This record gives sequence, structure tokens and C-alpha cells, in this order.
Amino acid sequence: MWRSLEEDMIPSLTTGRSNWLELQSKVIPKNYKESNICVAGEAVKVDIEFRNPLQISISLSGVSLICELSSSDETKSDADISAMELQNDDESAKLMNRDMNSSLSLSEVDFSLGARETNIVQLTVTPRVEGVLQIVGIRWKLSGSVVGFYNFEPNSMKKKSAKGRRRAIHSPSDNLKFLVIKNLPKLEGLIQPLPQSAYAGDTQKLVLELRNQSEFSVKNLKMKISHPRFLNAGKRESLDMDFPACLEKNTDYEWSCIQANSNDMSQSVFIFPEDTIIQGGTPFLWPLWFRAAETGNISLYITIYYEMAEVSSTMRYRTLRMHHNLQVLPSLDISFLVSPCPSKLREFVVRMDVVNKTSSESFQFHQLSSIGEQWEISLLQPFETIFPSQTLLAGQALSCFFMLKNHRKSVTSDEKTPLSPLLGSAVRLGPQGSPELLFDISCSPLADLHHYERLHQENSNQGDRTSIDFVLISRPLKSDVNSGISDPTRLFTHRACYCSIASRSPITWLVDGPRTLYHNFSTSFCEIKLNMTIYNSSDSAASVRINTMDNSSTSNLGDVISASAASSGNQVGWYDVSFVTDIKVTSDVAGGAKFGKPPSLESVPPFIWTGSSSTRAQLEPMSATDVPLQICVFSPGTFDLSNYVLHWNLLPSNSEGNSNEETRRSSGTCLGYPYYLTVLQSD
Repeated sequence: MWRSLEEDMIPSLTTGRSNWLELQSKVIPKNYKESNICVAGEAVKVDIEFRNPLQISISLSGVSLICELSSSDETKSDADISAMELQNDDESAKLMNRDMNSSLSLSEVDFSLGARETNIVQLTVTPRVEGVLQIVGIRWKLSGSVVGFYNFEPNSMKKKSAKGRRRAIHSPSDNLKFLVIKNLPKLEGLIQPLPQSAYAGDTQKLVLELRNQSEFSVKNLKMKISHPRFLNAGKRESLDMDFPACLEKNTDYEWSCIQANSNDMSQSVFIFPEDTIIQGGTPFLWPLWFRAAETGNISLYITIYYEMAEVSSTMRYRTLRMHHNLQVLPSLDISFLVSPCPSKLREFVVRMDVVNKTSSESFQFHQLSSIGEQWEISLLQPFETIFPSQTLLAGQALSCFFMLKNHRKSVTSDEKTPLSPLLGSAVRLGPQGSPELLFDISCSPLADLHHYERLHQENSNQGDRTSIDFVLISRPLKSDVNSGISDPTRLFTHRACYCSIASRSPITWLVDGPRTLYHNFSTSFCEIKLNMTIYNSSDSAASVRINTMDNSSTSNLGDVISASAASSGNQVGWYDVSFVTDIKVTSDVAGGAKFGKPPSLESVPPFIWTGSSSTRAQLEPMSATDVPLQICVFSPGTFDLSNYVLHWNLLPSNSEGNSNEETRRSSGTCLGYPYYLTVLQSD
């Protein structure tokens, strides 16, 4: 985990080698290139496993490491160091007294082992001077009387090669050999107040505190966090701002509202300002933003890279590692269902379902935001009417509806739009007269947190524009006796990304025209003009054909009624006709036309579509077009103008794959929806 975090921050080598540790091998003495590196004055920690093979418990005291430290001016060769062996009591006594040397500091621990018990103990050694440190073994005192020790394997065993020469075999004990370099600056870090447990959605502002007790400064700081959904760096300006007031719209703070940049944040390495210098024990503070993104036990790993201002001959940079375990408990569970509104073009009905899964917490809703500059969300009813209590108690659930409008403009294939435009709209979920301001989700840090949430929730529809993101912001109630009052210092943000708004058809339309009008039918029939607006919500161009059908050609409007009324052969004017699918015309042997009996006047179509019975329209992706229509009405009444059919066909683009549902379904047919027109007889 640590290596994966640090590989993006460690500077690359000019030699082209992939192992960044080679950088320090250039300045390490040849005899010690296989050694690890430690710093004088800093502890080296070693985990030792002890196992009791006996059937009885034993007690161990004074357990410590056996070490050998040669100063830089008294360094011995590898052969000289490996020649040391613990074979008699005199030699072991000498080793037991080595910790008395002022150049070393060893830790001691006491513990007991039960029958056949295994225990891991951490021991430390702190070298105080430069040189070569070799951890030789461990020693202990059994039951307070018997002294024992264990010698690790020598670090340079020899065996003959095929050519008769001796070569060294790498041993596990080589990991216990250290080159001790001079004292260097060392960063110490602390995050306040990073919680041990939190409810899902809990959003807080934390402070990273870094200290360098050395008089030598460090610079060029970088930071990487294993879970940026939970924790990421803020901006310096927010350090002294009050939370959560700094997130509100129209705030008096000088707040830099910057839209999240997915290209920069995709690197996940935060670079501190170039003028950042830490030295002399003065604390360096930087804001961090925390959000409990999902339930479960989470391990946060934070690593900070820094360089020495005074260039060292051995080590140019170091890293600070911080680890924190976090337990996230369930809180509010939210889900959204978006359905097209059949009577409104480019409008949708949003259903939000919220369940309080906590055992004791109660929440008050503050706002619901839609993400994307093309979306506008609004309430269908005042929220106090929908949710009079204003408080969602533990175990309760709530469902409410909103109206969503799409203001997206047509986008051509040459135009590039960001995957997640973070501008959006919001509605207040509370009393309309409340003085509390709405929170700005388009600015950092809320925009940054949402960017990382989208990266986590991305799926096969991530590039589909027919989806929308929602952010529900709420506050828990105060835990004191003042029930019903939310805690202004706490904030919860719950996010739902890639909520699909795709309908069964990518083509939607709206017929617009008069609903009621007057006409004098004694003089002429009535011509009425209508307008059909067709919208293509897909990412592909579409071809649409509109077929209008008069009552005489509509097969599903009823059974055919036979004509029964009698009339003269040369009757003129309007008369009753039967509703037939076809009026046959025959000729007699004399060549004269002979018409069948005229149908009854009761089945004369009250209106007909005029103009072409089939109209075609071509639509670009995410665009709309207007198609003029016209009907002729012959008598007063109320008429349903739904006798038309739309045939649509998507035209796939060569540059786009067939990954989304609309492209897979490339054609379809839609029946007209009811549009009622009332025409009254004028005086």
C-alpha cells in the first residue's frame, strides 16, 4: 500500500532505472550498498515473534535487541563483522553489555507466554552516532534468573561457485543491517479532529498539523491519500473560515469558487505551495475535508513527501506515513427515480426515497441539489406541506416528488463538453422563510468531494448524458434537550450519481396550439394550425417520420359501420356517410360513373389532417425541431387529436460505440398522446 502511494511522488531517476532506491546507492559506500538506511537519533523498530513450546506458562523480562554499532571512522569490512560469533558465556556477556554504550539506546519489555502461546513483540534500537548498525540477535531473562539469547543468522554466508570462487548468499539477516547517517529533519504529522467513528455522509473540516523540530528546514511537500472520497486537501483560504458557513452561497468570505478539474484531481497527488517551508518546531497547518463516503471499516493511508532544504550527501528526501482506522455507521439511505413527464417537453418527475437507518439519530433536511448546468430542479409543493414534521426520526422513511427541467442546448460532434459539469440548481427543503443560505455545490470542497464520488460510482453509463447526479444535504438534531433544533455545526451530504433519466424512447414531443376556440360553421369549416416540437435526447442524430391518420384510415378507432341511409343519386352538400375504410366507385357498361349509396351523415369525420400525411424531420443529438401541423374541423365539438404515429430511427455515429441502451435500440414507433381541442359554434 505504501509503495503504491509513494511511487507517484518519488522523483524519477535520470539513469532510467525503475527502482527509486538506486538514487541513494550512488553516495553509499560500496561495502554497504545492500544495507538499509536509518538516521542517527531515530528509532529502528523490529517485530519479533516469540513462541512457547512448553505445556506451562513462562515469564520473560528484560527482552531487548543485541546490536553492534561501528562508528564511521571505525567501520569494519563485511568479513570482519560476520566473523563475530556467540559461542561461549564470556562472549555473550560482552554482547549483553553493549547497550550500555552511549552510542546506542535499546528498549526493554517484559511479558509472559502461556502454554504453546505465540506473541509478537516490538523492540527498538536508537543509534546516536553515524556508522553501521547490525542487529545481531535478542536476549532475555527467563523467570527472572536464567539469561538467554538468540543469535540471528550471519549476514554473509559463503559458498563456492562453479568456478571455485566464493560468493555471498543473500540472507534474511541482511535486512537487519543499517547504514546510520547524520541527523536529518523529520516531519511529524497529526490530523485534528479525525474521528474514530462517524455516520455515513458526515462532512467535516479537519486540520493537518505538521511539525519539524530540526533547525534545518524541509520544502517541496507533496501528499497522497489512499481514499480521496473520504479525505482530501482543501485550499489555504478556508483554514480560518467558519464551518459550514464557508460553504454557503453569497457568503461574505473571500472564497475562490473553482470548478473541480478532473484532469488535475485524477493524479490524486496534492502539491503544497512552493513557498511552503517547515522548520524550528513551528506548526504548519493545512485544511483537510473529510466525508464518510460509505459504511464499513475503512483504513486511511496518508503519505507526505518532502525534501531537505540543506542537500544531504546521503538522503535528499523523506516520507511521512500516517495511518488511521475509521468505522462508518449507516445513516440516511437515498434513492431516486426519474421519469419523463408526458405532457411537458424536456421535463421530468423525480421521486426521492429516504430511509433513516440509524438507531437514535434524527435529521432535518436542508436542500436537494441537482448537478449539471443544464438541470433545474423545483418543488411540486411547498416542502412543509409534503413533510410537516420537518424531522426524519430513526427508522422512518420519506418519499417526495420534484420537477426537473432540462435546459441543455444542442451539442455538435465537434464540441467537447466536460463529463461532469458541476454547476447545478438547488431547492430548499425547509420553511421558505428560513434565513439559512443554501450551500454552493459547484465550489470546492463540495465540488471536489463530488468529483471523487463520481469516479467511485462510474459505470457503463458514465458517458451517457441521459443521467443526472443529486446531492441531499441534511443536519442531525442536537443531542441535548432542545429537541427539534438541528445542529448548525454538523453537515451531512448524501450523493447519488448517474441516475438514469432515459425513457423508453429517446424521442419526445409536445403538441402546442389552442385548446378552446369559437367558429361560425354556417359559413365555412374551421382551419386550425398546430405546432409539434420534437426533442432528441440521445447522443446520436435521429430521423423522425410523422404519419397523420384521418378517422377513415384509422384501424383501431372502432368497427366499420355499414351505411344505411338512402339518398338520391345526385345528392349534393353534406350528408350522413358511414365510416368505411374504402369508398368503392364502379362504372356501368355505358361508361358512366355509378356511385354507391351515400353513407349516413353521422359518420362524417369531424376533422381531418390537412397537408401531407407523412412528414420527415432530421434532428441532431440533444436538439429539438418544430414541425407545423394543420387540421380542418367541420362541426362543433371536443376532439382528441391523438390519431398520429411517430416513427424514429437513430443514426449511429462512427466515432461513438454502441454501449448505451439508446444506441442498442436504434428504432421505434410511438403513438400519439391525447390532445383535446374544443371548438364551439359562434353566434
